[in-house]
Amino acid sequence: MGDNMFVLLLAITCTIIVSYWVMKALNKVWWKPRKIEKCLRQQGMTGTKYKFLIGDLKEAMSMNKEAISKPIKLSHNIAPRIMPLVHQTVQKYGTNSFIWLGATPMMNIMDPELIKEILANKSGNISKINPNPLVKLLADGLVNHEGEKWARHRKIINPAFHLEKLKLMVPAFYASCDELVVRWEKLVSNGSFELDVWPEFQMLTGDSISRTAFGSSYEEGRRIFQLQTELAKLIIEFFDSQLFSIFRFLPTKRNRRMTKINREISTILTDMINKREKAIEAGAALKGDLLGLLLDSNKKHIEEHDNSKKVGLTTNEIIEECKLFYIAGQETTSSLLVWTMILLSMHPEWQDKARKEVLEVFGTDKPSFDGLNNLKIVTMILFEVLRLYPPVVLLARENDKEVKIGNLTIPPGVQLAMPTLLVHHDRELWGEDAEEFKPERFSGGISEATKNQVLFFPFGWGARICIGQKFAIVEAKMALAMILQRFSFELSPMYAHAPYDVVTLQPQYGAQIILHKLILPIVLNDHLDYQFSSIS
Repeated sequence: MGDNMFVLLLAITCTIIVSYWVMKALNKVWWKPRKIEKCLRQQGMTGTKYKFLIGDLKEAMSMNKEAISKPIKLSHNIAPRIMPLVHQTVQKYGTNSFIWLGATPMMNIMDPELIKEILANKSGNISKINPNPLVKLLADGLVNHEGEKWARHRKIINPAFHLEKLKLMVPAFYASCDELVVRWEKLVSNGSFELDVWPEFQMLTGDSISRTAFGSSYEEGRRIFQLQTELAKLIIEFFDSQLFSIFRFLPTKRNRRMTKINREISTILTDMINKREKAIEAGAALKGDLLGLLLDSNKKHIEEHDNSKKVGLTTNEIIEECKLFYIAGQETTSSLLVWTMILLSMHPEWQDKARKEVLEVFGTDKPSFDGLNNLKIVTMILFEVLRLYPPVVLLARENDKEVKIGNLTIPPGVQLAMPTLLVHHDRELWGEDAEEFKPERFSGGISEATKNQVLFFPFGWGARICIGQKFAIVEAKMALAMILQRFSFELSPMYAHAPYDVVTLQPQYGAQIILHKLILPIVLNDHLDYQFSSIS
């Protein structure tokens, strides 16, 4: 009788446990989504109807696959290719609409005032979406942190990106750009040469970040860049293979290689950090690279708090920030440069205006920091490129508690998506010429162009705006100025216009450009004129 009672109690206990987990699962994938959908619709929002478990994922995958299967015509109407489901939803349901990422609703927020509220996050209940563990393998630095940890990291890292420190990095920018243009000059020795500039700019920015981050140790930095590039490709392959996440932990060839790469990167960085820290303790002069500036700032922060190392960054945290330097610095600037070359090839009148300005400011001399800051037309062009082709096409946040945004009450568990690309191309916000390349719209600066609204946020906005945005702009100005001093360029007939989103906005089939050697800038009657070699 006793044994039977034990079996009965065990069966009841197991039934209760199983029922609990079944009910919890059903709540997550059915009752909660239905409740959120009802709440949103009652407030006047519209969007796609929730489908059990998968939401709009199947449709999104199908639309994405179709969109990137072929190039598009040469225009700046790129949203249907980059984010087809989001674009279609906004077209059908309006700017404040929603779709379903599985059982999670994603609201599209395009109202500038609502975007401002979300990014300002005064309630403290809105946070960055926790990235996939594989993405964290690439870098788990400042961009992923929240709350006190984010504030501590930001405070320590900030001094490394002050304008006066950025000025010290200009020689490193110049050295990397000089290698690029010298190599290109050899290619165009016969007058012209066709070149895919996309891998060129990736190498340039990787080399530049190696120099600016690690100074005299940039050869080791180059090795980190190579490893980071390989790791990023392996991670993209993993996502493209559409395997279940459990395969991430199996000892496959790909997973073993990713683990090995991560260990090698950490070993190189740990050795570099330890050497620098010992040099700093021995009283060595501060080096003006990012690693040196970061270690110095960290040391001062610890000293300000009675030498308590608990308030500073650990070696592992510094490693992750260095890895983030690479990903953010390399990807963002290379994306900006490649689209700038493409757009200036599509709009040669602006290429001529930019070249004239560069030659008026620098002639054929080495570009200076102050001179770069005086390039008004080049700055307008870069802003317009960032508007039409932002490196990151969508910002996303989530709320862990009910939050009030404008007149909307958003229940917890909703992703708040701000599609940067769609906002930047919105005709109601920018005018009927929103999808045209018109740098003159920034002639009075960003504030005047946006009427002080949050319409332009290629680097984010508010307290969490990208810490390296000035770094990226100065580097892009240096590269563009040196290219314009030596070359004219046009699109190759081989170029296929196919922007697509992978980490940043990139040209899917490369960026084939025909470079022409700029023979000699001369001044005629106070106007700059140019002599070009004949097209071979």
